Amino acid sequence: MPRRKKVGLKREVGVDLRFKCPVVEKLINCLMEQGKKSISRSIVYEAFDVVGQRIKGDQKRAYELFDKAMTQLSPSVEVKSRRVGGGVYQIPVEVRPERSLALAMRWLIEAASSRGDKTMGKRLAAELMDAAEGRGNAFKKKVDVIRMAEANRAFSHYAW
Repeated sequence: MPRRKKVGLKREVGVDLRFKCPVVEKLINCLMEQGKKSISRSIVYEAFDVVGQRIKGDQKRAYELFDKAMTQLSPSVEVKSRRVGGGVYQIPVEVRPERSLALAMRWLIEAASSRGDKTMGKRLAAELMDAAEGRGNAFKKKVDVIRMAEANRAFSHYAW
């Protein structure tokens, strides 16, 4: 954080083409590699199509499942390292909503990449369905972070 200047406003991400939602556009941007946004967009929309087929609903229900999955994956606390005296302590800290969403998307993409399905769209769809039901590798990552914060709750007085 700069000492002299005020930090400017955050840049608008925009909305995606199909759902008119900034969260879906953020997922597309997080998934994007080497500036290939059209490929990233096709992967995300393929995932929504696969989810829609599996739950036998329309795109609106697939978006609702995505929203539920993002809510399930968003952590409320995390740990940050702080050096006090001679030791480094893991201190539990509340997470801002923007960072919480960013962590959820990062964990979702990492978990989907490590799956064994044929295409990335199918992997992402499977991970979204698992996350909405409270299972899968991305949800496990969230549970691990919360468990670590609970274990280090005794050091919360170092958070200044």
